[in-house]
Amino acid sequence: MKPTAERQQAGKRIVSVPELLLPDFRTHLNTYAGEGDEGLVFIGPKGAQLQRTNFTRTWSKAISAAKLTGFHFHDLRHTGNTFVSQSGATLRELMNRMGHSTTRAALIYQHTAMERDRAIADALGKPAKEALSKEDPDGSGT
Repeated sequence: MKPTAERQQAGKRIVSVPELLLPDFRTHLNTYAGEGDEGLVFIGPKGAQLQRTNFTRTWSKAISAAKLTGFHFHDLRHTGNTFVSQSGATLRELMNRMGHSTTRAALIYQHTAMERDRAIADALGKPAKEALSKEDPDGSGT
């Protein structure tokens, strides 16, 4: 299946990454990616566009070497986008990072986590606490 022009364009975007990952990204780009600004991030063994059969074989070997089972490549995207969502990214920011034009897919990554719910509650309480302290600066309750 060849990607349509629309899919190819959606796959091209600039996203910021944590600085601590940059050395690993540089190593990957220098070792496994196509050359130049138009080079593909993942290429096949002969330097052409990666084909599903080549990727599946390579992924299976990597998963076996890591002693993992039931782990799919898309799980990396899911985990990363869940972390982005939990970092406080807005729905639009998540959509931009993922390359989606609708909210449907982005909402999948907006898992509710108790830690995040606690952070939201604490953030909601902060302005109320500040307002109350202005009304009662000495804390006397009068």
